[in-house]
Amino acid sequence: MKVKKFDQINVIPFIDIMLVLLVIVLTTATFVAQGIIPVDLPKANEQAAQEIKKDDVVITIKKEGEILIGDTLVEKEMLLQRLEAFDSKSPVIINSDKESRFENFVIVLDALKQKGFENVGVLSSNEK
Repeated sequence: MKVKKFDQINVIPFIDIMLVLLVIVLTTATFVAQGIIPVDLPKANEQAAQEIKKDDVVITIKKEGEILIGDTLVEKEMLLQRLEAFDSKSPVIINSDKESRFENFVIVLDALKQKGFENVGVLSSNEK
């Protein structure tokens, strides 16, 4: 019996598998980019040492969307100007109501980033 020479590799099954994988990756990436995949954010089990010091900048976001720096109410449009009064090296603690809009949290973080604040923390509760 004569042995047949192996001249070619059949790549059609390989191409089929790669196309299926490509479709899966592109579909998943589209869902993640649009934020369609729902996630439940975790709650903190342990509370870190959250001592508020005298030189800390405390920003509070209330349920109604009001933003306070310390005890002073600040309009969203004036937030950047009010942050100029503080040193960008000083620690910032954000205290946000759990029912406040996430948009307000993002506005505060964006303002802090624009002014160069890097030492930012979020005050949380370890209540279950």
